[in-house]
Amino acid sequence: MITQEIQEQIESYVAGKMPAAEKGPFEKMIQQDKHLAEAVHQHQLMVNSFATFSRRTKLKKQFDSFHKEWKEESKEQPFIYTYGVRAFWRNHMTTVAVAASVAVITVFSTIFMTNYLRSLEHQQVSNYAELKKENNHIKKRLSDISASLQQDVTTAADYAASATGFMISPNGYIVTNRHVVSGADEVYVESTNYENIRQRYKAKVIHKDQKLDLALLKISDSTFKPLTYMPYALNTRETDLGESVYTLAYPREDIVYGDGAISAHTGNDGDTSKYQISVPVNPGNSGAPLLDAKGNLVGIVTGKNPNEDGAAFAIKSKHLFTLVQEIPADSLTEPLTLPRKNYMHYLRRPDQIKKLQGLVFNVKVYKK
Repeated sequence: MITQEIQEQIESYVAGKMPAAEKGPFEKMIQQDKHLAEAVHQHQLMVNSFATFSRRTKLKKQFDSFHKEWKEESKEQPFIYTYGVRAFWRNHMTTVAVAASVAVITVFSTIFMTNYLRSLEHQQVSNYAELKKENNHIKKRLSDISASLQQDVTTAADYAASATGFMISPNGYIVTNRHVVSGADEVYVESTNYENIRQRYKAKVIHKDQKLDLALLKISDSTFKPLTYMPYALNTRETDLGESVYTLAYPREDIVYGDGAISAHTGNDGDTSKYQISVPVNPGNSGAPLLDAKGNLVGIVTGKNPNEDGAAFAIKSKHLFTLVQEIPADSLTEPLTLPRKNYMHYLRRPDQIKKLQGLVFNVKVYKK
């Protein structure tokens, strides 16, 4: 039950006014109490709605003001009508541009949704893919228009990019691809274990290797509790052609399982540092762990060939040793030991996934 005292804490936290001494314990409560987390989420949505309403009200007042001004100019100075229009356009060009952009987006969004609903019954499967792509396109156009008009439409929940990463040591070191965190101002990692317990931590970029396209992160959140061991082992030997492999990744907010096999011992253009794999991958799969049937780590998913179906690539796991060895000693706040013992080789795959699920993270990148 959300009491008055807790509600006041929620308001203080969302407004960014909660003292630092109270913020850490409160964030821990959010992670442990799904009802509290939902209350915080709902309050954030309400605050965002009020902010949007305020911006719209301000814009309406601007329209009312220059509409009144235009009428006054037209009434009092009919003999310089041409000059009045030019002066009006010069003074209010930005506001009119904003209004026109919003109107165009609204009209085309309405037309799109109407046509989609009419055709959904006949093209359910194909339109699902098209709708997803079109929604992304609309979001991008909104973003482009907002940026060009210098509007501040970013909220605390907005992130620039997301992909996957996974823990490689019990004390909170995480590996992902370098291109995932390139240009990041802040990085947060999120995961949900098989018991549906959600975890969210702030992380710091420790090291990036451009050639290997690997990056090492370290959880820097005070609420993180180190684990006792890592359940999987890192395989440094070449994996056989045709070997069954699988991955866990975040191409969307929920974790997604995919499987396939090692298709080739080289990546794109004969790159010997990578495997070609037949695992289905999508945007968001970058940085995902690639494991064999016994639960050994054999690679890190990095990308795919868009011109060839079923041609994805994974960096060979032995290169994690290269990454760790080249990190300056003073960059590591704690010792980093890669996992060498496999505790999952006797488990069925669903049970392996339960062990791994909480160790695979949705890496979210924020840019100011």
